[in-house]
Amino acid sequence: MKLTLVRHCEVDERYKNCYNGHNDIGLSKGGELQAKELCQVLDTLEFGAVFCSDLRRTKESLKHSLHAKSAIYTDKLREKSWGVHEGMSYDEIALREKTEYKDFLQWIDVLGGEPYEDYIKRVKEFFLKYLPSLKKENILVITHAGVIRVLLSIIHDISLEEAFSVKVAYNSITLLEI
Repeated sequence: MKLTLVRHCEVDERYKNCYNGHNDIGLSKGGELQAKELCQVLDTLEFGAVFCSDLRRTKESLKHSLHAKSAIYTDKLREKSWGVHEGMSYDEIALREKTEYKDFLQWIDVLGGEPYEDYIKRVKEFFLKYLPSLKKENILVITHAGVIRVLLSIIHDISLEEAFSVKVAYNSITLLEI
């Protein structure tokens, strides 16, 4: 099964470099332009199935594509929820919690929100159980950087810390074969 994973386009300036999680935020003006260009590329490709996170920034990234009509929008592709820290930057969180980053797992504990084990399980079940059950050869998924990184961790058998050091830019395309 071939996966074309797309991280949503650039978000509104206020939310750049923040832990946005389930915040239902839109794209910046630059993100809107990125989305139009992305959709021109995607419309040249054929997919057996198209899935998209149900959050606004992912839906807006796909809305100019012909594939938007057949897309299945799902909360299974959402970023991890960061609870009370949603929409906050690292500095805002460090100040609020009176702490700083020491290591990956310590910081994840500080952030809270959706338990990390549940998040990983959600990603694993969607990509390794549900999608293969569809028996589709080529699938498009519009999602979030964290989801892509968790999947990279699973597929390449690397630690989450290693996977989260991988740059996944706005509007980037990652190709995987499972």
